[in-house]
Amino acid sequence: MVNKDRSRAVRGAGAGREPVDELARAIAACRRCVEAPLKAPLPHEPRPVVRLSATARICICGQAPGTRVHASGTPFTDPSGDRLRAWMGIGPEVFYDTAKLAIVPMGFCFPGLDAKGGDRPPRAECRRLWHDQVFAAMPQLELILAVGQYAQAYHLPARKRASLTETVADWRAIRTETADAGRAVVVPLPHPSWRNNAWLRKHPWFEAELLPVLRNDIARLLEPGDRF
Repeated sequence: MVNKDRSRAVRGAGAGREPVDELARAIAACRRCVEAPLKAPLPHEPRPVVRLSATARICICGQAPGTRVHASGTPFTDPSGDRLRAWMGIGPEVFYDTAKLAIVPMGFCFPGLDAKGGDRPPRAECRRLWHDQVFAAMPQLELILAVGQYAQAYHLPARKRASLTETVADWRAIRTETADAGRAVVVPLPHPSWRNNAWLRKHPWFEAELLPVLRNDIARLLEPGDRF
Protein backbone atom coordinates (compact mmCIF):
# COMPACT_ATOMS: atom_id res chain seq x y z
CA MET A 1 0.00 0.00 0.00
CA VAL A 2 2.60 2.54 -1.08
CA ASN A 3 1.00 5.99 -1.29
CA LYS A 4 0.93 6.77 -5.05
CA ASP A 5 0.18 10.49 -4.66
CA ARG A 6 3.08 10.86 -2.27
CA SER A 7 5.28 8.82 -4.59
CA ARG A 8 4.68 11.23 -7.47
CA ALA A 9 5.20 14.25 -5.21
CA VAL A 10 8.60 13.17 -3.88
CA ARG A 11 9.98 11.32 -6.91
CA GLY A 12 12.31 14.21 -7.67
CA ALA A 13 13.33 14.86 -4.08
CA GLY A 14 16.55 12.88 -4.48
CA ALA A 15 17.96 15.57 -6.74
CA GLY A 16 19.25 17.41 -3.66
CA ARG A 17 22.07 15.02 -2.78
CA GLU A 18 24.29 17.56 -0.99
CA PRO A 19 22.39 17.73 2.36
CA VAL A 20 22.41 13.95 2.63
CA ASP A 21 26.12 13.75 1.85
CA GLU A 22 26.92 16.46 4.40
CA LEU A 23 24.87 14.69 7.04
CA ALA A 24 26.57 11.36 6.29
CA ARG A 25 30.00 12.99 6.73
CA ALA A 26 28.95 14.56 10.02
CA ILE A 27 27.66 11.23 11.34
CA ALA A 28 30.85 9.44 10.27
CA ALA A 29 32.85 11.92 12.35
CA CYS A 30 30.54 11.83 15.38
CA ARG A 31 32.16 11.17 18.77
CA ARG A 32 29.33 12.40 21.02
CA CYS A 33 28.95 9.10 22.91
CA VAL A 34 32.66 9.21 23.83
CA GLU A 35 33.29 12.91 24.37
CA ALA A 36 29.90 14.06 25.73
CA PRO A 37 27.88 10.93 26.58
CA LEU A 38 24.50 11.01 28.27
CA LYS A 39 25.61 8.21 30.62
CA ALA A 40 28.69 5.98 30.60
CA PRO A 41 30.81 6.59 27.50
CA LEU A 42 30.98 4.12 24.64
CA PRO A 43 33.60 1.52 25.67
CA HIS A 44 35.43 1.59 22.34
CA GLU A 45 36.14 3.88 19.41
CA PRO A 46 32.98 4.96 17.56
CA ARG A 47 32.36 3.40 14.17
CA PRO A 48 29.00 4.63 12.88
CA VAL A 49 27.35 2.18 10.48
CA VAL A 50 24.57 3.94 8.61
CA ARG A 51 23.67 4.34 4.94
CA LEU A 52 21.84 7.48 3.88
CA SER A 53 20.45 8.06 0.42
CA ALA A 54 18.94 10.91 -1.58
CA THR A 55 17.18 8.47 -3.91
CA ALA A 56 16.26 5.31 -1.99
CA ARG A 57 12.54 4.80 -1.48
CA ILE A 58 13.00 2.02 1.11
CA CYS A 59 14.68 2.34 4.50
CA ILE A 60 15.58 -0.38 7.00
CA CYS A 61 15.48 0.90 10.56
CA GLY A 62 16.86 -1.61 13.03
CA GLN A 63 18.47 -1.57 16.45
CA ALA A 64 22.28 -1.12 16.37
CA PRO A 65 25.32 -2.83 14.87
CA GLY A 66 26.54 -6.03 16.52
CA THR A 67 30.10 -7.23 16.89
CA ARG A 68 30.40 -8.53 13.33
CA VAL A 69 29.02 -5.36 11.81
CA HIS A 70 31.26 -3.24 14.03
CA ALA A 71 34.23 -5.19 12.68
CA SER A 72 33.15 -5.05 9.02
CA GLY A 73 31.67 -1.55 8.93
CA THR A 74 28.92 -2.91 6.69
CA PRO A 75 25.35 -3.35 8.00
CA PHE A 76 23.77 -6.77 8.33
CA THR A 77 26.88 -8.79 7.45
CA ASP A 78 25.66 -11.65 9.62
CA PRO A 79 23.00 -14.40 9.60
CA SER A 80 20.39 -11.82 10.60
CA GLY A 81 21.12 -10.00 7.36
CA ASP A 82 20.66 -13.20 5.37
CA ARG A 83 17.25 -13.73 6.94
CA LEU A 84 16.20 -10.09 6.49
CA ARG A 85 17.10 -10.19 2.80
CA ALA A 86 15.09 -13.41 2.44
CA TRP A 87 12.12 -11.72 4.15
CA MET A 88 12.41 -8.84 1.69
CA GLY A 89 12.89 -11.04 -1.34
CA ILE A 90 16.09 -9.32 -2.49
CA GLY A 91 19.75 -10.23 -2.75
CA PRO A 92 22.90 -8.49 -1.46
CA GLU A 93 23.41 -6.51 -4.67
CA VAL A 94 20.13 -4.64 -4.21
CA PHE A 95 20.33 -4.59 -0.42
CA TYR A 96 23.67 -2.77 -0.47
CA ASP A 97 22.80 -0.41 -3.35
CA THR A 98 22.37 2.93 -1.58
CA ALA A 99 20.56 4.32 -4.62
CA LYS A 100 17.75 1.88 -3.76
CA LEU A 101 17.98 1.21 -0.03
CA ALA A 102 18.84 3.31 3.02
CA ILE A 103 19.79 1.74 6.36
CA VAL A 104 19.34 3.81 9.53
CA PRO A 105 19.56 1.89 12.83
CA MET A 106 18.47 3.52 16.07
CA GLY A 107 22.06 3.37 17.29
CA PHE A 108 24.76 3.97 14.69
CA CYS A 109 27.62 2.40 16.65
CA PHE A 110 27.98 -0.99 18.33
CA PRO A 111 26.86 -0.22 21.92
CA GLY A 112 29.02 -2.88 23.57
CA LEU A 113 28.12 -6.00 25.53
CA ASP A 114 26.28 -6.30 28.83
CA ALA A 115 27.30 -8.47 31.77
CA LYS A 116 25.64 -11.52 30.20
CA GLY A 117 27.39 -11.10 26.86
CA GLY A 118 24.39 -9.69 25.02
CA ASP A 119 24.30 -6.45 23.04
CA ARG A 120 23.45 -3.36 25.03
CA PRO A 121 20.52 -1.18 23.88
CA PRO A 122 21.18 1.44 21.19
CA ARG A 123 22.86 4.58 22.46
CA ALA A 124 20.34 7.35 23.14
CA GLU A 125 22.72 9.98 21.74
CA CYS A 126 22.04 8.90 18.16
CA ARG A 127 18.29 9.34 18.37
CA ARG A 128 18.53 12.71 20.11
CA LEU A 129 21.24 14.15 17.91
CA TRP A 130 20.69 12.66 14.46
CA HIS A 131 17.43 10.87 13.69
CA ASP A 132 15.11 13.79 13.12
CA GLN A 133 17.73 15.38 10.85
CA VAL A 134 18.26 12.14 8.94
CA PHE A 135 14.63 11.56 8.10
CA ALA A 136 14.01 15.22 7.30
CA ALA A 137 16.84 14.92 4.77
CA MET A 138 15.26 11.88 3.08
CA PRO A 139 11.67 12.96 2.26
CA GLN A 140 11.62 10.62 -0.74
CA LEU A 141 11.29 7.53 1.48
CA GLU A 142 8.08 5.62 0.86
CA LEU A 143 8.56 2.45 2.92
CA ILE A 144 10.15 2.08 6.35
CA LEU A 145 10.86 -1.33 7.86
CA ALA A 146 10.79 -0.76 11.63
CA VAL A 147 12.79 -3.74 12.89
CA GLY A 148 12.51 -4.31 16.64
CA GLN A 149 11.02 -2.40 19.53
CA TYR A 150 13.47 0.53 19.54
CA ALA A 151 12.77 1.40 15.91
CA GLN A 152 9.06 0.93 16.46
CA ALA A 153 9.09 3.31 19.43
CA TYR A 154 10.63 6.02 17.22
CA HIS A 155 8.71 5.48 13.99
CA LEU A 156 5.39 4.53 15.58
CA PRO A 157 5.15 6.65 18.74
CA ALA A 158 1.35 6.55 18.76
CA ARG A 159 0.91 2.95 17.60
CA LYS A 160 3.58 0.98 19.46
CA ARG A 161 1.87 -1.53 21.72
CA ALA A 162 2.90 -3.04 25.06
CA SER A 163 4.91 -5.82 23.40
CA LEU A 164 6.70 -6.30 20.11
CA THR A 165 4.33 -9.15 19.27
CA GLU A 166 1.30 -6.90 19.68
CA THR A 167 2.87 -4.18 17.55
CA VAL A 168 3.81 -6.55 14.73
CA ALA A 169 0.39 -8.22 14.90
CA ASP A 170 -1.14 -4.77 14.31
CA TRP A 171 0.77 -4.39 11.04
CA ARG A 172 -2.27 -4.05 8.80
CA ALA A 173 -3.69 -1.08 10.70
CA ILE A 174 -0.24 0.51 11.02
CA ARG A 175 0.43 0.13 7.31
CA THR A 176 -2.94 1.65 6.42
CA GLU A 177 -2.71 4.54 8.87
CA THR A 178 0.78 5.58 7.84
CA ALA A 179 -0.18 5.45 4.16
CA ASP A 180 -3.37 7.46 4.72
CA ALA A 181 -1.38 10.06 6.64
CA GLY A 182 0.65 10.77 3.50
CA ARG A 183 3.91 9.69 5.10
CA ALA A 184 6.17 6.74 4.40
CA VAL A 185 4.40 3.44 4.97
CA VAL A 186 5.75 1.77 8.12
CA VAL A 187 5.84 -2.01 8.48
CA PRO A 188 6.82 -3.32 11.95
CA LEU A 189 9.01 -6.42 12.01
CA PRO A 190 10.65 -8.59 14.66
CA HIS A 191 14.42 -8.77 14.64
CA PRO A 192 15.59 -11.34 12.04
CA SER A 193 17.97 -12.91 14.56
CA TRP A 194 18.03 -16.70 14.64
CA ARG A 195 17.27 -16.32 18.34
CA ASN A 196 13.73 -15.53 17.21
CA ASN A 197 13.13 -18.96 15.64
CA ALA A 198 10.76 -19.87 18.47
CA TRP A 199 8.83 -16.62 17.96
CA LEU A 200 8.44 -17.36 14.26
CA ARG A 201 7.18 -20.88 14.94
CA LYS A 202 4.70 -19.55 17.48
CA HIS A 203 3.38 -16.88 15.11
CA PRO A 204 3.06 -18.49 11.65
CA TRP A 205 0.88 -15.59 10.43
CA PHE A 206 4.05 -13.48 10.17
CA GLU A 207 5.51 -15.50 7.30
CA ALA A 208 2.15 -16.52 5.82
CA GLU A 209 0.42 -13.13 5.85
CA LEU A 210 2.79 -10.22 6.50
CA LEU A 211 5.81 -11.21 4.41
CA PRO A 212 3.96 -11.63 1.08
CA VAL A 213 2.52 -8.12 1.46
CA LEU A 214 5.92 -6.73 2.42
CA ARG A 215 7.57 -8.32 -0.61
CA ASN A 216 4.92 -6.87 -2.89
CA ASP A 217 5.44 -3.41 -1.40
CA ILE A 218 9.19 -3.72 -1.93
CA ALA A 219 8.78 -4.98 -5.49
CA ARG A 220 6.69 -1.93 -6.41
CA LEU A 221 9.51 0.36 -5.26
CA LEU A 222 12.34 -1.44 -7.04
CA GLU A 223 13.20 -1.99 -10.66
CA PRO A 224 12.12 -5.15 -12.50
CA GLY A 225 14.70 -7.85 -11.90
CA ASP A 226 15.78 -6.57 -8.49
CA ARG A 227 13.96 -9.37 -6.64
CA PHE A 228 14.95 -13.01 -6.35
